[in-house]
Amino acid sequence: MPQSLNHRQALLVLNGLPHVGPVMLRRLLDAFDHDPIAVLAGDRQKLLQVQGVGDKAAGVLTHWSEHFDLSKEVERMKAAGMRFLAQTDESFPPMLRETFDPPIGLYWKGQYNVDRPCVAIVGTRRGTLYGLGVAKRFASELARLGFCIVSGMARGTDTAAHEGALEAGGKTVAVLGCGLDIVYPPENLDLYKRIAVEGAVASEFPLGRRADRQTFPMRNRVVAGMCEAIIVVESDAAGGSMITARFAGEQGRQIMAVPGRIDQASSAGCHQLIRDGATMVTSVDDILEELRYARPTQMEAELPLASGGLGSPQLSELEQAVLNCFQGGELCQADQISEQLKRPASEVSATLMGLELKRLISKRADGRFEAR
Repeated sequence: MPQSLNHRQALLVLNGLPHVGPVMLRRLLDAFDHDPIAVLAGDRQKLLQVQGVGDKAAGVLTHWSEHFDLSKEVERMKAAGMRFLAQTDESFPPMLRETFDPPIGLYWKGQYNVDRPCVAIVGTRRGTLYGLGVAKRFASELARLGFCIVSGMARGTDTAAHEGALEAGGKTVAVLGCGLDIVYPPENLDLYKRIAVEGAVASEFPLGRRADRQTFPMRNRVVAGMCEAIIVVESDAAGGSMITARFAGEQGRQIMAVPGRIDQASSAGCHQLIRDGATMVTSVDDILEELRYARPTQMEAELPLASGGLGSPQLSELEQAVLNCFQGGELCQADQISEQLKRPASEVSATLMGLELKRLISKRADGRFEAR
C-alpha cells in the first residue's frame, strides 16, 4: 500500500470499496482504533476477526487498489468542484455527526457549509397541488426565518421544498441516493445546478454509483440525521418518507406531519404518523412552536448571519444575559433560562434562535442548548 496515502484518502477509499458496507466500516474502524490507513494496511487474519468480514471483503481490503481508482476519483472530484467531508471535519453537518451511524464522509458540491438549524421537508413523488403548495410555502417561510431546508431532490415534494427555499433566497441541501456525478431525476438538472451554487448537494456514495433500493434508505438516514425535525407533507402508508420518519424517530428527531384528505392515498402515511404520535402541523407557527423557536421581531429578522469575520458579533443586553447562562459548559433549556432571567418564554426562545443563527450556541438532539 502506498506510504503517501493520508487519512482523508484512506477514508475515501474505504467509502468507495465494493462489499464493504457502512456497518462493516464502523466495525473495522472500531477494531483498528479509528485509523482508516491501518484498516487498509491490516493483516488479512486480523481483518477476518472483525464481525461480518468474510474472505471476499478481506480480499477487497487487502488489494484495494484493484477495486478503487483513487487518483481517478480525486481528479473527477476536482474537475467537478467537489470535496470530501470527513466525519471529523469541522464542516461536516454537526447534527449528523451525533447520530449512531453517520457516514464516514460525504461527497459535497457547493461552497455552503451547514451554519444554521436544518429542517427536512419530504413527501411523495406524486404530490397533489395541495401538497406541493404546502411544501413550497413551508420551505420558503422557514428559509426566510433562517433555517436550512434539507430534502432528497426527488420528484414532487422534495423538488417543491428545494424550490421554495431557493425562491426565498435561503439555503438548502439536497442529499442524493447516487453519486454526485449523476443527476437523478434527470429533469432536475437545472435545480441541481442552482442548489450547488446557492446551497449544497451531498451524497455518501462514490462517483458513478447509481441509485437503487439500497441507496435510497441510506440517503433517507442522512436526511433525517442532518436535521432537528422532519416534516412529512404527503406520503403513502408505505412510502419512502415513512422510512425517513422512522430514522428520525430512532435518531431522536422531531417528526411532524401535514394532514390531508382522508380519501387520498397520498395522505395515508401522514395520518398514520399522526396516530403514532407525530405532531400535526398546519402552519409554520406550529413548526416553530414544536421546535421551541419563536418568530423573531422585525429587528431580529434583519440581523445578518454571522459572517465568520474577525471579532465577535454584536450582542444585545438580553442576548448577552442568555449567553451568560451557558458559562461553565452549562446545558440549558428555554424554560430554565426564562425562569432564571425572569423573562417571558417567547422572548427567550427568540433570543436563543438569534444566538443560534450567530453560531454562538447550538441545539442538541435532546432539546437543550449548549455554547459553541
